[in-house]
Amino acid sequence: MADFTLVIGNKNYSSWSLRGWLMVKLAGIDFEEIVVPLDLPETQPTIRKHSPSGRVPVLLHRGLPVWESLAIAEYLNELKPEAGLWPASLAARTHARSISTEMHAGFLDLRTHMPMNIRAAFPGKGMTSAVRADIERITGMWRDTRKRFAGSVPKDSGFLFGAFSAADAMYAPVVTRLRTYGVKVDSDTDAYCKAVLAFPPMQEWIAAAKREPWLIQQYELA
Repeated sequence: MADFTLVIGNKNYSSWSLRGWLMVKLAGIDFEEIVVPLDLPETQPTIRKHSPSGRVPVLLHRGLPVWESLAIAEYLNELKPEAGLWPASLAARTHARSISTEMHAGFLDLRTHMPMNIRAAFPGKGMTSAVRADIERITGMWRDTRKRFAGSVPKDSGFLFGAFSAADAMYAPVVTRLRTYGVKVDSDTDAYCKAVLAFPPMQEWIAAAKREPWLIQQYELA
């Protein structure tokens, strides 16, 4: 058995699982993966075997459970500080943690009305004034963050702080939502979204999501 095991939900639907999975990938560790299909009678009992909160993702390190995506980021950062889960400078690192926490705690309208569904296309669906306000806040943060911090690193790869970080992992599901629901964005936001979607681990996740069995039909029809 591997030292690390990551328990996640369906790759097509589980936005929080995507965040945790990208962080583990960014840390560069070998891990086993347990996928628990969501919204089935056995879902909760299965998840609770691994996760004290009854939610995914949960990272198991030699039996020690670490749940919640931001806690996983912090734990991996302590184990692998050289992996760069957070930016190097204090100002950038503080900003990254702040915007990541805002994502963790907020944007309920966007998350409710535009649930993650990678293989679907629902142009225009779910757009309300509150969702639009969430999107404007998020894309404004993206533009501001890149303007302030991306140019200060040796190589700007198009991500929020130049290199892919835990902050990009936190917002990756939003990128998929903008594509699924056909949301029109400005050129800077579009360039950032393209960088995230082209990130090799993200490509790996998307390909796996498209291969998943269509177990939960209500998501496809909602």
